[in-house]
Parts: sequence; structure tokens; C-alpha cells
Amino acid sequence: MRKLILIGLMAATVMPSAAMAQSRGELRRDRQEIREEQRDVTRAVRRGEPAREVRDQRRDVRDARQEYREDRQDRNRNWGRNDWRGYRDQNRSLYSRGNFRAPWRYQTFRPGVRIGAGYYGQRYWIADPWRYRLPNPGRYQRWVRHYDDVLLIDTRRGYVVDVIRNFYR
Repeated sequence: MRKLILIGLMAATVMPSAAMAQSRGELRRDRQEIREEQRDVTRAVRRGEPAREVRDQRRDVRDARQEYREDRQDRNRNWGRNDWRGYRDQNRSLYSRGNFRAPWRYQTFRPGVRIGAGYYGQRYWIADPWRYRLPNPGRYQRWVRHYDDVLLIDTRRGYVVDVIRNFYR
């Protein structure tokens, strides 16, 4: 029965309609199911079930965990990338260009490029990304304004992690 449920969950993720990011409640239920499956594997080991069956159950749990991680990452990526657009349309004054001056010319950056520290100095940090509905930056990361673009910078190494072009237009 457990395997049937896991197979059903895996089949549902393959379907195009299920490829959309899951809600928080669905992710929570998936995590609970994975925990229950792990408990079942532990019980099977204690009962002394054949090694082949235990190995198959462990593989199923490992696959379910990987799918859960991917779903969580997709949800986080999609939420952060799309949430600010509708909010910007309703609050144009918040996203106005303002008086932005930089000591260099505009340059287009792409993710993975290393940039100089002058481009992401404290002067250019977006101190409150939640105000603009940007996703929370990770550890050692900062959202930085570069003319009309917004860059997510890894401040330890100086790499561009993400770029949102024409954010302030």
C-alpha cells in the first residue's frame, strides 16, 4: 500500500498540471508522509524483514525526499520571482526610479559573473527586500540596485547569483 501511494505521488509530479509549485500545506503533508515512510523502514529493519525489501523501501524514501526538495526549491523560486510583479503594478510609486546616481556607466550583468566590490557596496544595498516583495536573500547574499536592475550578489565572493532586469520601470 505504501509503495502504491509513493508511485501515485511520483506519477502526479510527472504530469504537466502537477508541475506547478506546491502550496505550503501540500509540502507539509509530503514531509509528513516521508517521515512515516522512514518510520516504516525502521520498523521493517527491527522486525528483520529481508534485506531486499528494506533496500527497496529505503530507495523509495530517498526518491521521495529528492522530489520533496525539488518541489520546495521550485516553490521558493517561483514565489520570489513572480510575487513582486503584481504588487508593483498596484504600487507604482514604491517602484519609482528615484534619484539613482552611480560613479560608473550602466552595464548588463548575468548570473555567474564576478563583479567588483564597488558595484555592491553598502550604499547600493536594498535594505528591505520584503518591501518590494523580493525573496529573502540567502546567507552572505544581498539584493543590490544597479540602475533599473536588481542583482542578488554573493557578498563573500562577489558573484552575481540572480538578476531581475527593469525592476524599477
